Amino acid sequence: MPALSLVALVSVVSTVFAKQLDAHPPQQQHHHWAQICSGNPINKIRGCDRYGCGHFGADRHSGKGKHAGVDVICADGATVYAPFSGQLSGPIRFFHNGNAIDDGVQIRGSGYCVKLVCIHPIRYHGQIHRGQQLGRMLPMQRVFPGIVSHIHVENCDHSDPTPLLTHVLPPLPQNTHWAVVCSGNPTNEIRGCDKYGCGYYGAPRRNGKGKHTGVDVICADGATVYAPFSGELSGPIKIFHNGNAIDDGVQIRGSGFCVKLVCIHPIRYRGRISKGQVLGRMLPMQRVFPGITSHIHVENCDRSDPTSNLERGKWQKE
Repeated sequence: MPALSLVALVSVVSTVFAKQLDAHPPQQQHHHWAQICSGNPINKIRGCDRYGCGHFGADRHSGKGKHAGVDVICADGATVYAPFSGQLSGPIRFFHNGNAIDDGVQIRGSGYCVKLVCIHPIRYHGQIHRGQQLGRMLPMQRVFPGIVSHIHVENCDHSDPTPLLTHVLPPLPQNTHWAVVCSGNPTNEIRGCDKYGCGYYGAPRRNGKGKHTGVDVICADGATVYAPFSGELSGPIKIFHNGNAIDDGVQIRGSGFCVKLVCIHPIRYRGRISKGQVLGRMLPMQRVFPGITSHIHVENCDRSDPTSNLERGKWQKE
């Protein structure tokens, strides 16, 4: 073939290929994965609870191992979606003991390969598209009462999937984590489950007709309560409106936060308070709810989840 004809042919092929790319761009164009769980539009990752933490590399097996994935918050029974388009394979068994959450599936495609565990997929094989319904979240509370229910998301090569799940955000202020809230609870441990219910954010309330809009930080009756951050006090805050022995509380607004602390008696309802300063004392919860895990109800003013602000109380040196 003459040289000029060959050049012309290459030019034509290149033009056609470029047009095809415009019409069908590579799937890798999605640098961030789609929403994985209904009710969690930003793929928020589980913080820390009494079972451990959900971020990549968190301690496992009493510090002898590391978390090879991340835990994306997902309420039991919630709808699960495909993060990207690809081919399904499975089932994926993580626990190998047949418990209520020992199920999952792998997706490979669009330049990615990931395992989603603690879900029941609609099928284990075939093609699925980004954002398409993949299955449902399994009942994690039945296996780990009081844990923050979540999907375990693990890249097939054990690399960190966090950047693909969450958009890059500007650095947070240094003091995004609150101080210890209650004496005797240096890690701001959140109440698990007892006969009255569970203390994590979003736990069922009113026989399943409502959701917990705060978290319950464990605190013994009569214990000293501290300000989680510096701010302005206002109150009193009443949530029971029946005058019982724990129907008291206060709001703090400042340092970029606004929170209500309930079931405590503050030293005052007005004025300025500093992070770590004595705020008041825990009221006698056992008198009202015998056998409950006594706790402070901590609720953000906008009803968002305060768990991530509380989870590192153990590192605060106030």
